Amino acid sequence: MPRFTRLLLLLCSAGLPGLAVGCTSDNEWPDREGPKVVVSFAPLYCFAVNVAGDDAVVKNLMTSAGPHDFNPTDADARVLRKADVFFINGIDLDTQPAITLKRGSGNRELRIVELGSKIPAGSLVEGVCHHESHEGHSHGMDPHIWLSPDMAILQVQGICDELKALDPEHAAQYEQRAAGYIEKLTKLKADGIAMLADKTDRNIVSFHDSLGYFARTFKLNVVGTVQTKPGVEPTTEELNKLIKECKDKHVRLVAVEPQYTSNTAGRVVLERLKEAGIPDPALVEIDTLETVIPADLAPDWYEKKMRANLEALKAAMK
Repeated sequence: MPRFTRLLLLLCSAGLPGLAVGCTSDNEWPDREGPKVVVSFAPLYCFAVNVAGDDAVVKNLMTSAGPHDFNPTDADARVLRKADVFFINGIDLDTQPAITLKRGSGNRELRIVELGSKIPAGSLVEGVCHHESHEGHSHGMDPHIWLSPDMAILQVQGICDELKALDPEHAAQYEQRAAGYIEKLTKLKADGIAMLADKTDRNIVSFHDSLGYFARTFKLNVVGTVQTKPGVEPTTEELNKLIKECKDKHVRLVAVEPQYTSNTAGRVVLERLKEAGIPDPALVEIDTLETVIPADLAPDWYEKKMRANLEALKAAMK
């Protein structure tokens, strides 16, 4: 049993004042009718709040720590104590923390909905992703489905279905808002494809194994990955292999992520590409949307961030 799970359960069972997760009152939810919704991280907040409107309340858990290294706290568990549904990404990305939090919350009626299950198995992309909070766990499918508007639409539809089931009185409103938001996501995809339409320089190295769905949607080719494990620098052997692949396939663009501000490995790759004679190698910042500044989180945050990624690519590509 993970250390946090043991601690959480011990605190709750001990009934310690001020520490007992799920045993103290939670006054953060507004006193009004409507589903109480919690989501694991920022993109799912945008999807849920655009469907919920004024008929449901949506809270987001993860902010400065994304799903790769999120360590749940007793405060997170208390948020779930009165929630009706907890939307998570799934595909092993945030599943274990969600289970841990439900146990700690004491909310046996809480429904955990893995939005990744709304994606047809044939549409999933293979990938390897290691999670700091999962003690080196890895899996065979890329969980970063939110980085494709196509996959985001399926998640939005899944959220709509769940809210309709929870609150059938407002089913028509949920459907109307979901349809309106799906129109925006459809336009986001179309605008992105048009933005990059005249670019021929479509090979790219991702910072960690996260861009499979994004690349498929916007017709890019991910040749390799800088960091096999997010936040951990590559070994010399891994770096040499990556440089060889880049040289063989004439890759000049290396993605970096704002979540890992040092970009040490990315800059090493950039210098090695210069040494290998690759013309005009460049770093391009692509935000995987795994973290958020709380003050920035708004219903249109996902669209703004995705468009910023596409603008950065447009500027860097040839």
